[in-house]
Amino acid sequence: MRRPTAPLVRCALALGLLLAAVGCGGPEKERVTIMVPWSGTEFKAFYSVIEAFEDRNPGIDVEPQVTRALTQQLDAAVAAEAAPDLAVLPSVGAISEYRKDRALRPLAVDTAAYAEPFRELAMEDGDVYAVPVKADVKSLVWYDATGVAPPPPRTWTALRARPESWCLGLESGPTSGWPGADWIADLLLAEAGAETYEAWVSGDLKWDSTPVEEAWRAWGDLIESAPAGAATRAFSEATDGMTDNSCSLGHGALSAMGFEPDRVEPGRYTYVTPSPDRVLEVSADFVGKFTGNNDSADKLISYLASEQAQQAWVDAPGFALSANRKVTAYGNDTQERIAGMLRSGYTLCFSAADAMDPDVSAAFYRAVLEYANGKELPALLEALNKVQRAMRDSPPPTPLCGTPKHA
Repeated sequence: MRRPTAPLVRCALALGLLLAAVGCGGPEKERVTIMVPWSGTEFKAFYSVIEAFEDRNPGIDVEPQVTRALTQQLDAAVAAEAAPDLAVLPSVGAISEYRKDRALRPLAVDTAAYAEPFRELAMEDGDVYAVPVKADVKSLVWYDATGVAPPPPRTWTALRARPESWCLGLESGPTSGWPGADWIADLLLAEAGAETYEAWVSGDLKWDSTPVEEAWRAWGDLIESAPAGAATRAFSEATDGMTDNSCSLGHGALSAMGFEPDRVEPGRYTYVTPSPDRVLEVSADFVGKFTGNNDSADKLISYLASEQAQQAWVDAPGFALSANRKVTAYGNDTQERIAGMLRSGYTLCFSAADAMDPDVSAAFYRAVLEYANGKELPALLEALNKVQRAMRDSPPPTPLCGTPKHA
């Protein structure tokens, strides 16, 4: 990872902390800093959990550090030896890198209630290095049941023949392109199976191999019907087209779709899973610890992993899911049905780009944008092969797939 000059960053971060402290009064509290990427409804849901923790621990003050460029900010802070106590790690690839650099601290947290593959991906040699605090199922095709008839078919081959247009937005700040990367991975997983999927993510299957290239071309066929300008349209705004009938089908996790709560109800916005072999692409936001000798940080991360906090998180607005198998009650029927797939019956495979080396993921996202803008696929896949070859000494964490059992 490219890191800034440590003394300069350390001074800048220290100055910011000093300025933030000016004017503070009252009894001194134990401070816990946590870096998060969330905003809007996602942040409100997270902060409601933090407020409940502070109510139970009046001597602890939790200070969220919010940033859209979390990876870059966290890299800089770690390089400057000024890391936050805790940080959200949006990929298992990042967990692996920070663990290898000895930046992540092992946790005294019981994660036995968490489903696979979420639990084992955050562990090494029996030690827990991160907690999956928020999960998602990405293999969902969304539609408005009042406007799309008959319902969408349950295979990607049949979906490619449907006349409806797809809602698509690929812009997402520093990680623009990820919605297409998730979609291509989902196509490969559904059509070629978990074994082929894992071989591709690990680098054993080349980017221009037949199954991978077919997944890219299938995605290209699907998005031909999407409204123009997908590469610069915000993903958070893509499904707005469902309300004005400019598009009718969407792909992705419920929490990312931006639906108004009153539309996610039986008989309105609902989904199909085009995976005849019951294999799903999933993801999670993990929290890891970067500092030592802070009992308050240990208390907070243990609380975030608890059934009580996880239940509060899924009860808050934002349609969060929990990988904790003891959390089974959801206020929204659609949200509860999706969460049920995390507990049993489906094989869950972690999101490909999230499991790849961060440099490979970044190249994947760029290639998605270029392909959406009309660049020829063979050149893009060969470029991705070159990036992958350079990263052969950084294998992804395993296992990427697992089949959860009931708690």
